[in-house]
Amino acid sequence: MADLQDPNAPRRVITRALQCAGRLDALINNASVFYPTSLEQVSPSEWDAMMNINLRSAYFLVREAMPHLRATKGSVINIADVFAERPKRDYSIYSITKAGLVMLTKALAMELGPEIRVNAIAPGAIRWPASMSDQAKTGILARTALKREGDAIDIAKAIRYLILDADYVTGQVLTVDGGRTQFI
Repeated sequence: MADLQDPNAPRRVITRALQCAGRLDALINNASVFYPTSLEQVSPSEWDAMMNINLRSAYFLVREAMPHLRATKGSVINIADVFAERPKRDYSIYSITKAGLVMLTKALAMELGPEIRVNAIAPGAIRWPASMSDQAKTGILARTALKREGDAIDIAKAIRYLILDADYVTGQVLTVDGGRTQFI
């Protein structure tokens, strides 16, 4: 566990992972904060916190992991969001960070290939916010081709695919949303 707003956290996280496993085959950048940030009310500290946790930490975790992933021909998976492509109202900073994570994926795929593959997953409705009404959930599911909420296992299967089976895939974003973005 680390506070990813701390610039030294990436080094500590990767060092701890190596102490536990002895090697590094994959890095999954999944840390994220998600809350509304309307332009009229957001503070610079909220901007900094979201940028640091959602985007900057991923970049520097990859940098710390890079020599170890090169040694194992490893893989990086960034967890983006469908809101990287289609922003959510009043969540502008979150959407900006996730769009940045998509570009980070593409840029690092070019920079780190051929030794390291870098891809992203863009989940849709996997876990509902606690404050979301049943009516809002029903509305989202009505605009989802598979008419159901996803599950963490759906994301885990996508991660497994990208790490173990997608040897010729890099710089890509795999959308796992039950077909929701087809209707947004």
